[in-house]
Amino acid sequence: MADECDACSDARTKDWASDWRTLAGLWGIPGAAMLAAGWLEPLPRAVIWTVMLIWMGAACVINARRCGRTHCRLTGPFFVVMAACVVGYAAGLLPLGPHGWAILGGTILLGNAALWWGSERAWGMFSR
Repeated sequence: MADECDACSDARTKDWASDWRTLAGLWGIPGAAMLAAGWLEPLPRAVIWTVMLIWMGAACVINARRCGRTHCRLTGPFFVVMAACVVGYAAGLLPLGPHGWAILGGTILLGNAALWWGSERAWGMFSR
């Protein structure tokens, strides 16, 4: 039992998502940039969303490797897939209709929330 607590404590100290500064820097600022880009024309919006999603996805993948944060194992790849969807929609390859940006934004927001909440509820905050 003590070994599990020590492992969890060690994982928590390595977890970027447990510290509000790194959480804000790695995921909050990119999320805010994506929200602000929602009022831009489609091309700059696509560029900003793609870069920010790749940034957040890479941060999640690295964080999962650093500390074993459960949701990061899922949200990292999810953000990268969503970046590909943004590129596909902006290039006209993904037919989402006139509300495509709203569909993508909603999917990103709700998908992230569901993966974060659901995975940690099912498997705990840290997993190896």
